[in-house]
Amino acid sequence: MRKMLLAVSAIALLGACAPKAAETEPTAPDEAVEAATPAEIHESLMVFDSHLDTPANLSKPDFDIMADNPTEIGSVQVDVPKMDRGGLDGGFWVIFTPQGPLTEEAYDAAFKAASARQDEILKMVADHPDAFELAYTADDAERIAASGKKVVLQSIENSYPLMLDASNLKTFYDKGVRMVGLIHFRDNQFGGSATDFTSPDDTGLTDLGKELVREANRLGMVVDGSHSSDASVKDMIELSTTPVILTHTGLKSVYDHPRNITDDFLKEIAAQGGVIQINAYSGYLEELEDSPERRAALEELQSEFEGVNPFTADDETKARYMERMQAINAEFPPPRSTFEKFMEHMLRALELVGPDHVGMGADWDGGGGVTGMEDVSFLPKVTERLLEEGYTEEDLAKIWGGNLMRVLRQAEAAKETTE
Repeated sequence: MRKMLLAVSAIALLGACAPKAAETEPTAPDEAVEAATPAEIHESLMVFDSHLDTPANLSKPDFDIMADNPTEIGSVQVDVPKMDRGGLDGGFWVIFTPQGPLTEEAYDAAFKAASARQDEILKMVADHPDAFELAYTADDAERIAASGKKVVLQSIENSYPLMLDASNLKTFYDKGVRMVGLIHFRDNQFGGSATDFTSPDDTGLTDLGKELVREANRLGMVVDGSHSSDASVKDMIELSTTPVILTHTGLKSVYDHPRNITDDFLKEIAAQGGVIQINAYSGYLEELEDSPERRAALEELQSEFEGVNPFTADDETKARYMERMQAINAEFPPPRSTFEKFMEHMLRALELVGPDHVGMGADWDGGGGVTGMEDVSFLPKVTERLLEEGYTEEDLAKIWGGNLMRVLRQAEAAKETTE
């Protein structure tokens, strides 16, 4: 099975130490050893993605994680056949909860929704034990990848469901969550968002947010600053005893979007040991222009829901809005960025901080995917391009999973020293 190369290598090393049964014929001087192809190199690597939104599909009646589902950019891009073709060993499967009102009733509903999403992840693994296995540590992840099964680490995107008690994080930790993202599209009880334009840009972590960072450190969890304001991420860096990761983010020097970060800030994150995992969400990669038809449909939608904030509206209104939005996307698809633009972000990050601090977090099934890299089956293209750019197999091992595992191990070690 895939990744059995690791086990084969270990056996080969043992064989090298044993007496030879017979001398082999020497290699002729003119016999050149054929170099591995990019595809072979990719196949030999441990390939992880730090932000798989695929759990959002698990409850859909027309989705089967074991089947080769028709690809839909931004929403259906990960299943076992596609992972096999793309050499994806797994990564962090996301428990995402949209931001809602900061009320007791809404908090309770969010907690129940996040708990249900986590149960769906656990059910996926339980239903397909030959295909998936839960990982609780970096050692687990590497062992599972070597076995040929898909690695299922868990993360939280948007800590809104934790309500007003940072200790609620342990409820999710006890069932396998090992990374926590505090904030999403809007400010919440934990701090400021990069894309909440109703609040000042310098809105950082609240006292509760600072408490949550300390709780994550205590439990041995990775802290994720994606979607958070720069001020919030700076607070995370200052407070966290372990490196902060950006699981799906791009570079402002390539495209100046609030979700992306500046070159200097990236260097600051890297200096602390952190990692940026490059996003493939078209709207964060470059400025794109909607077609006239799509603009007209969006204007009509805005007029229909004038004065309504779909993020904080009641469930019925939110459902109607999302249904209309999906219909618009189906009839007038949003413009897409390209594989080349995605690589421009990745290569820029590598130029700035090197292969010790860069990885892949494409936002699959959460809006990510570009023309030329429509789903995870296209991942070998990234390896091929990086090899063309002069990066080594050692560099690629870090980019595809080594950096992610390093940060997880550092979080684990911090837990051991504080307990």
